[in-house]
Formats: sequence, structure tokens, C-alpha cells
Amino acid sequence: MEIKHKPSKPTGKLGVLTPGMGAVTTTFIAGVQAVRQQIAKPIGSLTQMGSIRLGKRTDNRVPAIKDFVSLAELDDIVFGGWDIFEEDMYKAALNAGVLDKELLGTVKPFLETIMPMKAVFDQKYVKKLSGTWVKKGNNWFELAERLKEDILNFKKENDCDRLVMIWCASTEIYIEPLKVHNDLESFEKGLRENNPDIAPSMVYAYAALSLGIPFANGAPNLTIDIPALAELAIKNDVPVAGKDFKTGQTLMKTILAPGLKARLLGLNGWFSTNILGNRDGEVLDDPESFKTKEKSKLSVLEHILQPKVYPDLYNNFYHKVRINYYPPRGDNKEGWDNIDIFGWLGYPMQIKIDFLCRDSILAAPIILDLALFLDLSKRIGFRGIQEWLSFYFKSPMFGPGLYPEHDLFIQLMKLKNTLRYIQGENLITHLGQEYYD
Repeated sequence: MEIKHKPSKPTGKLGVLTPGMGAVTTTFIAGVQAVRQQIAKPIGSLTQMGSIRLGKRTDNRVPAIKDFVSLAELDDIVFGGWDIFEEDMYKAALNAGVLDKELLGTVKPFLETIMPMKAVFDQKYVKKLSGTWVKKGNNWFELAERLKEDILNFKKENDCDRLVMIWCASTEIYIEPLKVHNDLESFEKGLRENNPDIAPSMVYAYAALSLGIPFANGAPNLTIDIPALAELAIKNDVPVAGKDFKTGQTLMKTILAPGLKARLLGLNGWFSTNILGNRDGEVLDDPESFKTKEKSKLSVLEHILQPKVYPDLYNNFYHKVRINYYPPRGDNKEGWDNIDIFGWLGYPMQIKIDFLCRDSILAAPIILDLALFLDLSKRIGFRGIQEWLSFYFKSPMFGPGLYPEHDLFIQLMKLKNTLRYIQGENLITHLGQEYYD
């Protein structure tokens, strides 16, 4: 990772484009506008409320991250995107039922101005949904060209200087990496031939990367995690990140599992179940979409606990994940975990977690941070996988020959050290021996 351009204050407007403008996106957009109108705080956003230590502890240099690196201002963000339903963002937010009507009423005039563009969609890839606001085309390549037209028109009409794209749509069916994904030439041939192993999310990613627009994947879909699009990202000097926003139950796992490992407490089993009733829950009620999500959620413990390194503690632990669609709960997801651990001399103990969370409330600040950090990455010349943004994902992307880092605390150290690196500050190791020598 090399800095090609000196970080400078961004100028002009930043367009944030989101395929999918349902519960997560409307919560994000309404929230940013509420912050801009000074009627709410951006709780959960590292870029807006986080700080970073510089130098020694005795230096007392702890600026806000937004004052330390050159991030776009909230007032300079413009929103757009695509959805399979035609309703404006105010009506979509009402239907999502995440935010109360009083808060939505304060940002209603703004939300009503944002209308989704027709989506690239095929029910074969998201079987529980059927859309009415969908583009027509002869093949994936033609649809990608229409997405490019949308993007360029949006940029011109909104006088945007720069754009980023973040996938906020539903989880697609599980797809294995295949020959069509191996290189850009094969992939573009597959687009023209309407290859069924190319999903709509890949079409969006291809359109974005072709235009040099940073792309992040907020779902567990394969999407940009294929050699063909990795090749395109490097070719066009585009930063990418993914995949699957780390919000509820998996967030808890990446907090708790490192603690168990740090204290060398063993694990016999970790049973996880979820209930939620939003559109995401409905989509995941389909076994093929659930398989995509399950693969993302199951990988976390294996990589954090390293069974091969600690066979006495973590070999053959049982890990089960379930997601149950339960309409009465709406966006208020409940994640329940039963954890069977053992300690000194093998004596068993249990931990139980009942996380009554709000899915879109946890995801919204992630979208904001990713948009601002990806824009920063693009302006300073980073390209390809941005592993320093793993902090935000359940199933972080990683380079060939590596393995993903899931430990939340290591991820945060990596992120903050990257910001120090960008600004020419010394990296912090937390060794601390210099205070005592």
C-alpha cells in the first residue's frame, strides 16, 4: 500500500451511491440529514466521533479523526442509488419502520427529493423478493452500460466531484468462484453471454470499477471478491472493501472470542440463533440466500481462535448459526448465543448473550465511515483490497496467500495505524517500554 498523492482537503461534492435503498439505506440517509440539521448525533461513527492517539501517552495528542485526516464534510455528501421499488426515501423509510415518525418528519422534505433509479435485478438471485422498478436489457453487459449511464448522469446532475458505491441491497444466493470469475476477459465475455454465475451485485461492481469508482460490499455475496474484479480494481486504481457489514451477533463474537483466546479459555461449542422480521430476514428465509450468510458468519471463530495453533483449547468446537424470519420483530433483531467454555483443569462454564439490537441502526454509521474512508483511499492513490477497513466487515476480503483478520481489536489497531501512516505520524505498537527505560 503506497501513498501516491499527498492527502489534501477534499473539494466539491461526494456522491454516495447505494444499490438497495431499503431499511439500511434510508436509516443512513435520514441519519446523516438529521446530523446535518443538528437534531441528532452520529453515534457509532468512527469518522465523526472517534479520536486517535498520536505520539507518546505523555504528549497528550488525541485529535478527533475527522480533524486528523482529510475526510469529506457531511454537508458535501449527495445521495443516490437504485432499488426494485419506486417509492421515494421518505415513503421507503416509513415502510421500513426503523425510525420513528417524529424524527422522519423533521427530515421529510429532504428525503422526498431522493428517488431511486431502476435496479438491475433478477429474482433468481434473491428468491423471496419481486421488484417492480427494474431495468430491462438483453444481457448483463448491456445492463452494466445502463448503470454507467445512470452514474454519469447522477454525477453531472448533482455536480459531484467524486463518487463511491456501497452495496446495501439484499443477500444473493450462494455462488462459488468459477471459471467465468477467473480474469477480466472471461468475466466480460460472461457479461455479454448472460452467464448465470454472474449475479446482479457483480454487474454493479463492474460498472463502478470500470468508471474508477470505489466499491464496498455490505452483504456476504461473492460480488467483488473474485479475481476478475480484483484485476479491474488494480487496472483502474480503484480501492475496494468488503464483505458483509459487521453489526449484531458477529460483532459480539469478534469482541468476546478474542477475550477468551487472550485468557486461554477453551471452547466446546457456540450456538447462535437470530430472529428478525425486516426485508433482510425475509430474504434469508430462503435456504440459498441463507447459505451465503452462513458462510460469512461461520468463518469468524475459526480464524480468531486458531484451532491448529491451540488444539487443546479449540479443536473440534461445535459452531451453529441459525437465522429465523419472524415478521413481528421488524428491524429489531434479537441475537441469542449460548457459549460452552472450559477453564482450569477442564472445568466447564457457560456464557449466554441476548443482544436485542437494531440492525439498520448498527449498519448506518458503517456506511458513512466506509464512504468517507474509501473516498480518502481513492484520493491518496490506494487501490485494490483495503484490508485496513476489515474493522467493518463480517467476512473481510484479503489478498492471495493471506488469511482474514477477524479480531476487532487488531482490526481497529490496523485501521488507526493506517491513518497515522497516511498522515506521516509514527505507528503505535503499545510496547510502552520507553516510559520505563
